[in-house]
Amino acid sequence: MRGFTLKLNQRLWLLITSGIVFTVLMSYGLTEYLYEKLYVQQVESSLRYQGEQVAGMYKGGPLTGAFRQQAEKFNTVSGAEIYVTENQRELGACLPFEVEYNALITEEERGRLLTGKTVSKIGYEERFGRKIMAVIVPLLDNKRLAGIVYLYVPLATITEAFSEARYIVLATGGLFVLISMYAGLQIVTRLTKPLRAMEAAAGEMARGNFAARVDVGITDEVGRLGHALNHMASELAEVEQQRKEFLANVSHELRTPLSYIKGYSEAMIEGVVQAEDDKQRYVTLIHREAGRMQRLVHDLLDLARLEGETYPLTLRPLPLAQLVEDTLEKFCPFLEEKSAQLTMELDPDMIVIGDLDRLEQVIHNLCDNALRHLPENGQLTVTLIMAEGGRCRLTVEDNGPGIPEGELARIGERFYRVDKARNRRNGGSGLGLSIVRQIVHLHGGTWTIESTVGTGTAVSIYLPLYEYEEPQS
Repeated sequence: MRGFTLKLNQRLWLLITSGIVFTVLMSYGLTEYLYEKLYVQQVESSLRYQGEQVAGMYKGGPLTGAFRQQAEKFNTVSGAEIYVTENQRELGACLPFEVEYNALITEEERGRLLTGKTVSKIGYEERFGRKIMAVIVPLLDNKRLAGIVYLYVPLATITEAFSEARYIVLATGGLFVLISMYAGLQIVTRLTKPLRAMEAAAGEMARGNFAARVDVGITDEVGRLGHALNHMASELAEVEQQRKEFLANVSHELRTPLSYIKGYSEAMIEGVVQAEDDKQRYVTLIHREAGRMQRLVHDLLDLARLEGETYPLTLRPLPLAQLVEDTLEKFCPFLEEKSAQLTMELDPDMIVIGDLDRLEQVIHNLCDNALRHLPENGQLTVTLIMAEGGRCRLTVEDNGPGIPEGELARIGERFYRVDKARNRRNGGSGLGLSIVRQIVHLHGGTWTIESTVGTGTAVSIYLPLYEYEEPQS
């Protein structure tokens, strides 16, 4: 059997309520303690003052009638009972012989009174048959205890003075607890409502529904968490869409060459092709389609490694102009085939820190992409010049059909091609510019693309220049 578990809102409400109740109880206890303590101290001070006033009228010798009359006047106007006595038995002078006599003071109190000190006491007094708070002031005659002034107030009077305040504090505290519990419930409900919505949305995402969103109406930490969850859902939906598109694109790219290979090989196996020339042509087609599959898989592996940003680059100073010239030599036959013209403007002073093979791949992919879209008798222009911010700019420009403005933002995505018909004569697998973008990023550079329909396209990459530091002597 599973144990009972409180929900988050129940735990928060219980925690808030417990804190409020504890605070109220502590406040009540502290208030009662301080009130009684201060009130008792005030009463004691008042009794001590009155006792000292009465004792101040004593001039020594036996207690006279006039002294007693003065004490009696104090008794009538004072809120305390004033009792004056010179009875030595009540003063404990005959102890320990008359042990059965109920003396008014103890031997220890008598000793303190003889030193001129005032004695305060709280407790049950058998002489008066009640709980009292008393102050005893000595009447000394040449270091002899001639008598005492005994002032006392019943403890019931003190507690009664606080009873009305106690009821007010209890009623106010109870009302405060109820209001606080209700307010705490509303606050907890408000705080946990978006959390419950986030829990439901997260559950939907776990089931693959990335369209789930959290309705966030607050701007605090919980609200920002809700916005972050919505943003994550959008990103996951985009990733899922890209994954589906990637699988569809890979399937599409592999389906055609696999169909060719399967069809041509079956024709040869079943003996449909008899002539040696036809067999050679079929083998050539199979080899071509296998090469296309090999290039596709190779590009996919390259892109996966480059996007992981852990690909090891062999960095060293490179004369970029020389690398561009060497790479363009490979395209001379294709340029001649299209009767195209090549224009180069290369600054030989542009030195960068980079990986030779990867930067050559960037230049190759840019030129290959431009050449595919170059018309007959077209113009291919490659420039390498200084740019702002300690960088160089390499631009590959063609005068091909151009790219519509609405599609420029997607150039560089995997498998994305402007040619929706996927004509392989005019377009590759759609991975070339993706690889270019990632390699440039790994070299700390950026890239831009500008195009006008009917005029042509220019792709530019910006790379940091090598800064040579002379060795210090």
